[in-house]
Amino acid sequence: MKVLAIIPARGGSKRIPNKNIRDFCGKPLIAYAIEQAKASPFVNRVIVDTDSNEIADIAKKYGAEVPFLRPPHLATDSAQVVDSILHLLEQLQKEESYEPTHVLILQTTSPLREQRDIKACFGMMQKTSATTVLTVTPTHPRLYHLKKDGSLVLGNKFSDDSTNVQAWRPAYLLNGCFVYLMKTSALRKERTIITKNTKAVVCDKWRSVDLDEPEDWVVAEMLYRHKKEIEDSIRKLT
Repeated sequence: MKVLAIIPARGGSKRIPNKNIRDFCGKPLIAYAIEQAKASPFVNRVIVDTDSNEIADIAKKYGAEVPFLRPPHLATDSAQVVDSILHLLEQLQKEESYEPTHVLILQTTSPLREQRDIKACFGMMQKTSATTVLTVTPTHPRLYHLKKDGSLVLGNKFSDDSTNVQAWRPAYLLNGCFVYLMKTSALRKERTIITKNTKAVVCDKWRSVDLDEPEDWVVAEMLYRHKKEIEDSIRKLT
């Protein structure tokens, strides 16, 4: 396996200004993803994909490569991450004749990700026929929608209308902000991260924090500072 870790880090964050380089428990948020990628024994190369010179400078300081800046049309609010990843792969192939066998995407917004999550995804990739392995987290099996008039509508139905949660099939949310691992050939062919043969690894619910809103950031810092205490407390209850 020739694995390229890509860390997407767009400069224009509106809800949390300068999110990727903002101090999170003592160092820039992006540093956590870079350090995890560099520490993984499966990863051969670490690149930060950004449109920002400031982010690029900090990324290089923590040991990542930034061979190209992302073009402006791929750094808008509506731009898709997969398009910027494909663009980066095309540039690497054109400029360096470099083609990884696998691409590992680590989002900066998951500071509670652990090496064990990355390792589990590689294990799943190696022992199955998956072309994509991503992470998910358990969620409540009942999903409701609210109409404009405030009416509550059940959005999914796997079993029956029982209020007993044990009667419902377990449900999961994508937390691919943790880990996305793909075969480069499938990514290029299907031009999507969730390919036809996608498998999932389940991660702890309490660690599946995605830093999207200011309150997410505050909660994540509290969880990060007390990780060991939380893990010990959970262990005592199980």
